[in-house]
Amino acid sequence: MLRTPTDETRLRILAWLKETGPAADGVTADAVAERFSMPRPVAVTHLRLLQATGMLRTSRSEGRVHYHRDEMRIAEVARMFEKGW
Repeated sequence: MLRTPTDETRLRILAWLKETGPAADGVTADAVAERFSMPRPVAVTHLRLLQATGMLRTSRSEGRVHYHRDEMRIAEVARMFEKGW
């Protein structure tokens, strides 16, 4: 889910959300689409997959969904990979 041979977009989204600055406060699908030069529906698909695995959580502000990293879940997944999952 996180990495395919030809596309590491979801990993890049997670890395961007870890940076300080605007992304640190969560981002909308529009912001992801703009940042990674992709159509909004593609950004939504990536964000929903990350949310479904628990690596992103959401909040609403002014009627818009904002996506944030879930650090505890990301650490849990990283531990699974370290153990040879």
